[in-house]
Amino acid sequence: MSATMTPADAPTAPATAPGRGRGRWLRRLARPGAAALSGVLLFLSFPPRPLWWLALPGFALLGWTLRGRRPRAGFGLGYLAGLGFLMPLLVWTGAEVGPVPWLALVAAEGLFVAATCLGVAAVSRLPAWPVFAAAVWILGEAVRARVPFGGFPWGKIAFGQADGVFLPLAAVGGTPVLGFAVALCGFGLYEAARVAAARRATGALPRGPIAAAALSVSVPVTAALAALPLVSDTAQDGTATVAAIQGNVPRLGLDFNAQRRAVLDNHARRTAQLAADVRAGKAARPDFVLWPENSSDLDPYRNDDARRVIDEAVRAIGAPTVVGAVLTPETGPLRNTLIQWDPARGPVATYDKRHVQPFGEYIPMRSFVRIFNKDVDRVSRDFGPGDEVGVFDLAGTRVGLATCYEAAFDWAVRDTVTHGARLISVPSNNATFGRSEMTYQQLAMSRVRAVEHSRSVVVPVTSGVSAIIRPDGTIVDRSALFTPDALVAEVPLRSSLTPATRLGTLPEAALLALAAAGLGWTAVAAVRSRRASR
Repeated sequence: MSATMTPADAPTAPATAPGRGRGRWLRRLARPGAAALSGVLLFLSFPPRPLWWLALPGFALLGWTLRGRRPRAGFGLGYLAGLGFLMPLLVWTGAEVGPVPWLALVAAEGLFVAATCLGVAAVSRLPAWPVFAAAVWILGEAVRARVPFGGFPWGKIAFGQADGVFLPLAAVGGTPVLGFAVALCGFGLYEAARVAAARRATGALPRGPIAAAALSVSVPVTAALAALPLVSDTAQDGTATVAAIQGNVPRLGLDFNAQRRAVLDNHARRTAQLAADVRAGKAARPDFVLWPENSSDLDPYRNDDARRVIDEAVRAIGAPTVVGAVLTPETGPLRNTLIQWDPARGPVATYDKRHVQPFGEYIPMRSFVRIFNKDVDRVSRDFGPGDEVGVFDLAGTRVGLATCYEAAFDWAVRDTVTHGARLISVPSNNATFGRSEMTYQQLAMSRVRAVEHSRSVVVPVTSGVSAIIRPDGTIVDRSALFTPDALVAEVPLRSSLTPATRLGTLPEAALLALAAAGLGWTAVAAVRSRRASR
């Protein structure tokens, strides 16, 4: 007897085969994963790793992720890229205060990267899109370097290129031109690979996209090679023998401030030891001496004991010395000040840090921030900013001053050179960040600044890494972390101005105009497309 199979009795095939479902999920995760990976590659291109070239595949992968995406998708993918980049890059911000400030900073700064990638996705359908995309990246960096609270330019792509082939472009147009070249080359590499893949698939050889891809890769490299003559360490105005003192701190972390007298004594002791080495012929006599930021957190104008300790050390070395001090007036904000200390006359000039660090030297929205982290009350009294450019005349050498965090801001370093500095000093205090990568990231900034303005740069740091850098970005000498040291070297002095110094913000403005043109072109095309579809 045979039975008749009805439709209800028939076996039902699964809606989606298991393998096909997994493949679909993998395809959905490919671009988000690639976006995060592109950010990680950008992070890995930064010091202390000498892997500057990883920025190129980082941007190439980001180009693959964003090209042809809708702006909303570009924003989401860009946020993933921002997290992959900034989360490991800025981990040092939570070294002593826990993960909440670090994650809050990354979440906020990641929004800037997301908005930038929205713009990259928007212009990615234009002819020669890598050019517009690279300009949009610089637009994003420019905004991030200015808002909020004066901006946070840490992580500008240029700061990862101190060992790279593109570094000479810093002398052409500063960090914007250097960063633009890296982004352009990376996006161009992806475009070249895309065009090559399309040719294999179709056999067609579109001249326009091929030319755009080739130029996007070749022009930045060629321009960097052409800019090499701008990089020089010739002593145009003679030389100066400079000493950078690293006294070290008693212990790591935020509590180093509780040992203010010990920190001062460490720097005075290491200076006195250098003086003894000079008398014994073991070290060259310096023309001037540079102490780091916060080397005297005791106000020498209000504390006679601190004044005596500094005065004895400066008299022992017999050279004008720049001392980093915290000034504590009876009323008003504190001052993060560099004091020019003469061995015969004592303090003769001061420079107040102009860009004080939000959430470090002053607390915006204190009552609100306290809800999330009570460590804000460690900053019990806010610092206030100065308003004058810092240039000291030290034994006949005009030395420009950019204190620690200021080295990240283009204007803060450029101002000193346009005001006559023949050498730049970046006194810093990184003790609160322990043995993290922060000090190496900051050192790379100073190397880029050396090439950008063709000046020797000296970086005295309380706990390291201190360094003396020549105008071509090479390091003459450097210290180890958390080790007392005195670096002494003869460095060239220079007075000529690079195109980057002369042009100031004009190269950045030109790139922002290019980005605006690309975004405007995209907006007009979108409006026309909507009208045509009606």
